[in-house]
Amino acid sequence: MRWVLALATVLLLVAPLATRAAVDRPLDDRALEARALKLHQEIRCLVCQGQSIADSNATLAFDLRALVRERVAAGDSDATVLDFLHARYGDFVLLEPPVKPATYALWFGPPVLLVIGGLAVFVVLRRTRRPNDAALKPLSEAERRALEPLLRDDGR
Repeated sequence: MRWVLALATVLLLVAPLATRAAVDRPLDDRALEARALKLHQEIRCLVCQGQSIADSNATLAFDLRALVRERVAAGDSDATVLDFLHARYGDFVLLEPPVKPATYALWFGPPVLLVIGGLAVFVVLRRTRRPNDAALKPLSEAERRALEPLLRDDGR
């Protein structure tokens, strides 16, 4: 029974170390590390999707950060590193995808929808504020006579 307790204690102590096995190792050259960190901000985490690989704790983000550092250390330019990742993962890996026909909806869709929504709100507000001409005409004598019994009726 004691050996089960001892084994459980050891596992509880070692488990946190196993989860932190993947640690970013910065480059020795500060200029290269600064370039790599800048590139990390431009690349989307394919797991988290809303974060850059610099902000993500996903294993894939760790692997991509290591790949970027490796390519920067090998002498690749920033554009070459981004082109390599773009060729491998497509437009989605870039936080700012290129403007081309396939991404027009992504780039121009939100502003177009905003303008259409603004116009719709303008039209609706304009129609509701415009007084109805029929409501402004005075009642005819026949309408007045038909309305009098209803007005005198006290609801009983």
